[in-house]
Amino acid sequence: MKTLDYLGLNEARTNETVNALQKLLADYQVYYTNLRGFHWNIQGKSFFVLHAKLEELYDGVSEKADELAERILTLGGVPENRYSEYLKTASVKEASGVTCGREALKNVLDTLKHLIGEERKTMETASVAGDEGTAAMMSDYLREQEKLVWMLTAYMAE
Repeated sequence: MKTLDYLGLNEARTNETVNALQKLLADYQVYYTNLRGFHWNIQGKSFFVLHAKLEELYDGVSEKADELAERILTLGGVPENRYSEYLKTASVKEASGVTCGREALKNVLDTLKHLIGEERKTMETASVAGDEGTAAMMSDYLREQEKLVWMLTAYMAE
């Protein structure tokens, strides 16, 4: 018995969606680790604001990574759980030694730009496969991240 037997999705097309979700999961895991590092190491006048905001962000990213893994399982895949494999797969690169708030937020914005692009591609792949569940999930992520981009760019305005 397979989940896809009950979901009415084409297995070959769904595998394309699973592959896209696996890549997103890797990107999210590296992003999460970067956010933790920024949170721990941030310094300067904006410390209290950014320390709290970065914690909020990594908590949200952790939830999304869990949702991505569960969606992969729902679609019949097996989510990767090895960090060594995430580093091979992810387009998001590890960041280290960032203590400046502007540098951390620039990294966050660059990462969000990448994730938004990948989520749009994943939404399209899922839509072609008739997978409204994954498409809706990506749409929810996009709406939230687009608002976050607006807020972060407003915060960084001089």
